[in-house]
Amino acid sequence: MRIARFVVDSDPLYGVVDGEPGSEEITVINGDPFFNGVERTHTKHKLEDVRLLAPIIPRSKVIGVGRNFAEHAAELGNEVPQYPLLFLKPNTAVIGPNDPIVLPEFSEEISFEAELCVVIGRICKDVPEERADDVIFGYTCGNDLTARDVQKTDLQWARAKGFDTSAPLGPWIETELDPDDVDIQARLNGELRQDGNTTQMIRGVRELVSIVSHAFTLLPGDVIMTGTPAGVGLVSEGDRIEVEIEGLGRLSNPVVRR
Repeated sequence: MRIARFVVDSDPLYGVVDGEPGSEEITVINGDPFFNGVERTHTKHKLEDVRLLAPIIPRSKVIGVGRNFAEHAAELGNEVPQYPLLFLKPNTAVIGPNDPIVLPEFSEEISFEAELCVVIGRICKDVPEERADDVIFGYTCGNDLTARDVQKTDLQWARAKGFDTSAPLGPWIETELDPDDVDIQARLNGELRQDGNTTQMIRGVRELVSIVSHAFTLLPGDVIMTGTPAGVGLVSEGDRIEVEIEGLGRLSNPVVRR
C-alpha cells in the first residue's frame, strides 16, 4: 500500500495511491494513518491534480546511519566503523517531492546521498531484530544531503547533516516492501551516479532498527535513513537530483541557492 501526504486546496491530507504509473489516483483517508489506521473515504483525485508533500514530518527525529556501505566509506577515505555511526537530523530538515534543496551559505560542497528510509509505526524501545517488522510502518526514498566541507571541519555533524532542506523524503510510504534486496539509484541531471543494492549494506534494515531503538526511544513517524551506496557527488545551483528505489518510486528535487 502506498500512503501519500498531499494538498489539493488548503490543509494537508493523507491518501492511498493506486494505479499504474501515469494513471494513478489517490483516495483520501480519514485522519492520520499513524494513529487512526487506514480508513478510505469516497473522495478521489488524479495524482497529477494534487501536490505531493513529504509523506511524513517526523514529530520527533530523523536518525541517520553513517558508513553503512563499505564502498561508500572507502570512496571518502574512511574505515568501516566497528559500531554503527548514528547521527540526528532535525525535522526542520525534511522537505518533499519537487521542493527545492536550498544550498546553505556556509558551505560550498553539498553532496547527495540516496538512501532507503524506514518509517516507524509505533512507540518502541529495545526492539529485538526478529521483532523489527512489528514496529515498521513502511519505507520511503530519502536523500541525506551533506555539507562535506563543514563535515570535515566541525567536530560533530549537526550543521553538516541537519541544515534546512537537507532531508528530502518521498514520494510516498510503501507499507509492503521487502527491504532485503532492493536497488538504490541516484541521478544527477539525468545521469546515473549511484547504483547500489541493500544486499551491500553492512547492517541490514532490521538490525539497524534494533540498534537504533536501543539508543533512542522511537516514536510513530520517526525516520531511519539506512545509509548510502558508493557514487555520491556534489550538487550545484540549477541541478536536479533524483533518488529512485526499487518498489518505492522516484524522489526528485531541484537545487537552488538563495
